[in-house]
Amino acid sequence: MPFLFVLGLAAFASAFSMRVVDPMLNILAADLQVTLQQVALLASAFTLPYAAMQLVFGPIGDAVGKVRLVRLNLAMLAGGLAISALAPSHETLLAARIFSGAFAGGIIPVVLAMVGDRVPFDRRPVALSRVLLALVLGQLIGSAAAGAVAEYAGWRQVFWCAFAVAAVAGLAAVFGVREEEPPQPLSFRASLARYALVLKNPLSAKVYAVVAAEGALTFGIFPLVAPLMVEHRLGDAVEAGVMLGAFAIGGALYTFAVSLLVRRLGLGGMVRLGATAVGLLFVAAAASRNLVLASALFALSGFAFYMIHNVLQILATELTPEARGSAVALFASSFFVGQAMGALVLAQVAGALGAAPVFVIAGIGLVALAYPAGRLAPRR
Repeated sequence: MPFLFVLGLAAFASAFSMRVVDPMLNILAADLQVTLQQVALLASAFTLPYAAMQLVFGPIGDAVGKVRLVRLNLAMLAGGLAISALAPSHETLLAARIFSGAFAGGIIPVVLAMVGDRVPFDRRPVALSRVLLALVLGQLIGSAAAGAVAEYAGWRQVFWCAFAVAAVAGLAAVFGVREEEPPQPLSFRASLARYALVLKNPLSAKVYAVVAAEGALTFGIFPLVAPLMVEHRLGDAVEAGVMLGAFAIGGALYTFAVSLLVRRLGLGGMVRLGATAVGLLFVAAAASRNLVLASALFALSGFAFYMIHNVLQILATELTPEARGSAVALFASSFFVGQAMGALVLAQVAGALGAAPVFVIAGIGLVALAYPAGRLAPRR
């Protein structure tokens, strides 16, 4: 089984399980008899431990082997999703999402580090874009399918679908890719030394700060898509799933244009144009009263977003090649801490101002991010 295909399945399972909650927040709130603000915690309950545990899993992957770690975490993720499907209450579901997010945290960053280990730098943008395609397809199918399945079959069936995806990916990782790294003893001191080595690079802190802001301002508004649909009288969970699916479609289309964009714009130009475009498109989506137009705007914003994020991923894999697992773990942790904190803060702001103004605030923030983010990328 091709190496990149197996890594893509693992990334797909992680992204699928993360995004399934976003379009069905209103359904969960009604069924579990809690407020929208309470059920919005389910998004952060996954992403916060996802981000935090990456700081643990990065050095573990460097020590015991990245393939071994991906296999373990896919198995534990499948178990957490099964518990989610059986959860009798909001509190149990919240705990299951924390458990699932913690082990999902050892999948995507380790997969990215494996690409860095096994693919030369000149071929890495295309290789990473293939893994990125699987990731955004996971977001696409997870978001779009979750809204429809929750509406017509119930939210528990959504989690059973996610369980099946994680189980298939786990089997593929067991039988489809070999571990090439000999295991080494785990050492807390060695783990800290790897992180210290990463942070000695002055570029590291800048890359991590930019990706945290990018995550907060982009994915932090995803839980507010369904409330935006309600505010604009465009629908609810199904329509929110369509919007989030459109974002992922735009990301998938981006992966086919990577080579052309790198040649025409350079890495710095891709980041600057992407951040500016996402910001303006979010502002336009906040004003749209037509579902087709709003979905088209979200598709374009997905394309533009991955112009930023893919370049930052490439930079992260080269920050410290001798401790690549740790470097990418810090990168991914920063990204998902940004997402989680963005979701928490923006949900509270939306409670006071409404969803549409929060989209405008996030859009302005992304436009402001374009210049400092563009300075990180190497020039042609």
